[in-house]
Amino acid sequence: MSDIEFPDEFGQPLLRSGIADHVWRLKETDPEAFRAKVIAYFALCYPGWRVVRAQYPTIYLQDERGQKA
Repeated sequence: MSDIEFPDEFGQPLLRSGIADHVWRLKETDPEAFRAKVIAYFALCYPGWRVVRAQYPTIYLQDERGQKA
């Protein structure tokens, strides 16, 4: 079994990051706006990383740089 705490499907670690509380509040009131804001934020700040899960207070990102077929 892997010793990596949060592996992706290839066994690579997921990056753990966060967002502001005002964005988290959108998750309850407007889930689509929350999703769009999180994806847009990380596309700008972490190009090549994909949001795979949002579990308060952590956003999990998968590195997709260099995995283009």
